[in-house]
Amino acid sequence: MSQTKSSDKSKSPRMKKETAEPKPPREQKKNGAAAGRDTLRVIPLGGMREIGKNMTVFEYGDDLFAIDCGMAFPDNRMPGIDVIIPDFTYLRDRRDQFRGVLITHGHEDHIGALPWLIKEFDVPVYATPMSMKLIETKLENFRPKITSDKLQVVRAGEKLTLGSFEIDFIHVNHSIADAVSLAVTSPVGTVFYTGDFKIDYTPTTVKPIDLGKIAELGNRGILALISESTNAEREGHSLSEREVGRAFADIFTQAKGRIIVATFSSNVFRLQQVISMAETHNRKVLILGRSMQNVFAAASSLGYLTFDPSTIIDVQSVDSYPPEELVILATGSQGEPMSALTRLAFSEHRSAEIIPGDTVILSSSMIPGNEEAIYRVINELFMKGAQVIYDTLSEVHASGHAYRDEMRQIITLTKPAFFIPSHGEYRMLYQHAELANDMGIPA
Repeated sequence: MSQTKSSDKSKSPRMKKETAEPKPPREQKKNGAAAGRDTLRVIPLGGMREIGKNMTVFEYGDDLFAIDCGMAFPDNRMPGIDVIIPDFTYLRDRRDQFRGVLITHGHEDHIGALPWLIKEFDVPVYATPMSMKLIETKLENFRPKITSDKLQVVRAGEKLTLGSFEIDFIHVNHSIADAVSLAVTSPVGTVFYTGDFKIDYTPTTVKPIDLGKIAELGNRGILALISESTNAEREGHSLSEREVGRAFADIFTQAKGRIIVATFSSNVFRLQQVISMAETHNRKVLILGRSMQNVFAAASSLGYLTFDPSTIIDVQSVDSYPPEELVILATGSQGEPMSALTRLAFSEHRSAEIIPGDTVILSSSMIPGNEEAIYRVINELFMKGAQVIYDTLSEVHASGHAYRDEMRQIITLTKPAFFIPSHGEYRMLYQHAELANDMGIPA
């Protein structure tokens, strides 16, 4: 069962300018089709005042398209609901104007609702290579299976024209490969849409964020900056992925038994770090959890992972190696009940279990609301005799989202006339708006 729920309109507490509130279709017909045709409309269908189900519509004249199409997961106030998807009513009422969907990256809160959208709308979906692999896997596994002949791969550095819009795809750093920001140029100006991003000067296997291109766009003139707000409450600069690698090196050197690493399955850079560290220490790697296996297969097929094929073993081979020669990469960093790590902790996995001497690394941050489930798993791991390392004890995780210094840098480079904080709960949007106001953008 799925539930659709409309998002609140984009609004910052100190901003008098906000995204245009669309007129209901009935009122538009009454006032004539030409009303507001020279207006750029930005309509959030999700991802405003919330974490999840990111989806934003851009509309000018007879053309509109959407950026992202994500899902959210229910909280304790939503019994019986499995997933939450954006409300597509606005798109249904303008079906003939709908030119396509652009994906910033392949996380569930940005692609998770695509099966429902593609089932209803026969429109192109444009995504970078890693995002497209994950979309294809999602459509393949959806029941009933969904097919589309309008999935189109795009890459950072390319341009795309959709009706009266021209879109630039710009490489950014995030906790998944092939993340992009979008510069949306319309007849009335350019909107820079950051998507999820961080500024990492020393990433592990990819280039740093393309700050040169962002500065170039800023010098040309940015009408509006729509920037993510996830870490708007965190001062300073986010940790580099390379720093996480140094923490892993210390742990791998000291660990005597098996090493079990639980992380977000989509974080290809973290997977690469663990596999490379295992090879350095003559360990084999077992991958547990369907989502992580899917990401591993997708990244490997694109050449995004480098490893000796003999390093990766299947579960039937585990007993052939002593504990000090094994690393297990597992899903379950958020304490999900059916994840590999949770089943290991509670002796419910059919092929493996926690044994005394294991070192378990939770290489992720705690998503708000998941703390109780995560600590429950951590407690059980300790009781089973494992040593557990998590982000409050060691720098084993780097956020994929910008901190306040990085947000300031994007505002400085883009120099927008208007600023719209997005992707975050209200308190995050509020703090981001305050930051922009302090930098000289009028409230």
